[in-house]
Amino acid sequence: MSNKYYFRSQISDRKFRLILRLFCLDIEAKKVAEFTGLNQDTINNIYNKLRVRIASLCEAESPFTNGEVELDESYFGARRVRGVRGRGAKGKIPVFGMLKRGDKVYTQIVKNCSVSELLPIIKGKADTDAVIYSDGFKTYDGLVNYGYKKHYRVKHGENEFADGQNHINGIENFWGLCKVRLAKFRGVHKHTFCLHIKECEFRYNYRNQNIYLILLKELRKTNLTRFEPFRII
Repeated sequence: MSNKYYFRSQISDRKFRLILRLFCLDIEAKKVAEFTGLNQDTINNIYNKLRVRIASLCEAESPFTNGEVELDESYFGARRVRGVRGRGAKGKIPVFGMLKRGDKVYTQIVKNCSVSELLPIIKGKADTDAVIYSDGFKTYDGLVNYGYKKHYRVKHGENEFADGQNHINGIENFWGLCKVRLAKFRGVHKHTFCLHIKECEFRYNYRNQNIYLILLKELRKTNLTRFEPFRII
């Protein structure tokens, strides 16, 4: 059976487009398997390949260059262990995020939230002409010394959350959307977590567009089987 979207597949073009549409509607693989009559492993495999494509599309996005950019980091994983304190706490995965106001967000899993880890990401995505907003986390100390002359901070530790344009509400709202969405999976495997974060990024960035048509167009250019895989962090 020929399938121009998923080469050497036993699934027809029509059924594949249905699966893609249900994926874009954020329907879980188990429900899609029941609806289409296909094995859940088959649907999971397609979903994983779609997330790989999405992750690569996100990585190919151009840098933010200038504009107003919010910086923040968030931690994902099991609930905090009682008595274990600290930023992120034990066992959680740190994710750094940058959001250009009125535009798109960029995320990247990091080993830690040190200056040496975050600064290359910031410099790679935002020109020094950008207006930077962050919280009072010590890692952001000295950004002015690296060329970011317009750096404004909101000090959450002193109960500051917004002062006119000085806030990071946009990126914090994105983190909230991510955690609500990921909660429905009741746990995500660590080796595929990066793909799920990138999917959240993609859905946010194209929230006002038809992501079904975007992905369909991409798959017509290069199908899932022949695509160069994204390196999972």
